[in-house]
Amino acid sequence: MATYKKRGYKPKNKKEELAQDMDSTTAEVFNTLDETASKSEQWIEKNSKPLFYGLVGLVVIFLVFLGYNKYIVEPNELEASNELAFPRKYFDEASTAGSSNIDSLLTLGLEGADGNYGFVDIAESYSGTDAGNLANYYAGVSYLQLKKYDKAIEYLSKFNSDDEMLGPVALGAIGDAFSDIDQQEDALDYYEKAANKKDNEFTTPLFLYKAGQTAMLLKDYSKAESLFTRIKDNYPNSDQGNNIDKFINAAKYAAN
Repeated sequence: MATYKKRGYKPKNKKEELAQDMDSTTAEVFNTLDETASKSEQWIEKNSKPLFYGLVGLVVIFLVFLGYNKYIVEPNELEASNELAFPRKYFDEASTAGSSNIDSLLTLGLEGADGNYGFVDIAESYSGTDAGNLANYYAGVSYLQLKKYDKAIEYLSKFNSDDEMLGPVALGAIGDAFSDIDQQEDALDYYEKAANKKDNEFTTPLFLYKAGQTAMLLKDYSKAESLFTRIKDNYPNSDQGNNIDKFINAAKYAAN
């Protein structure tokens, strides 16, 4: 607590002088705080209406966001998911059907029938939903099997997923499409992307192997050796790991 000092009072020693300085500093600090608080109160009073309306605006935006998710996004997701069941039936049948029926089943899955959407319609009408995104994947794979490579690349490129399997497989399928139209540089790029997308015992060695084989076609033997060696070092028990030394030696031999 500050103590009263008579006018003209002089401190008797350094201790009293220090105490007097501290009292003076404390008083200045409190005066500054009082002035700051007063200015803040004046500013708040002056801007109370804009602050109030701003707060109301934030609340409204939050409520609109909640309502949009509840009454638009969620029902849209559910509807898209239900629509996806029809073309998936034909896609699944195509995977087990005889060769003569595959094209017609894939086409039904792509285009739909009997008033039901196919993958193409779902991808377009429900873009932004998980089901719409997945429709791009099925459409791309279907077009790849139908050897319509440009369409396959178009739809697979629209698909985006961090799924452990689907993410790499979609990128690898783009690589397959480029390989089939003899754009080997692009194929190699996508095979490497697929191999690096997720680290697992199935997709990683598979696409490292495809990348290595493509590098051999491009006569980039050092890259091929490096890709095959990654399989040997990291995935020796995979299907591609069997006899991988043969491919490593072939790359080494070709480089000499």
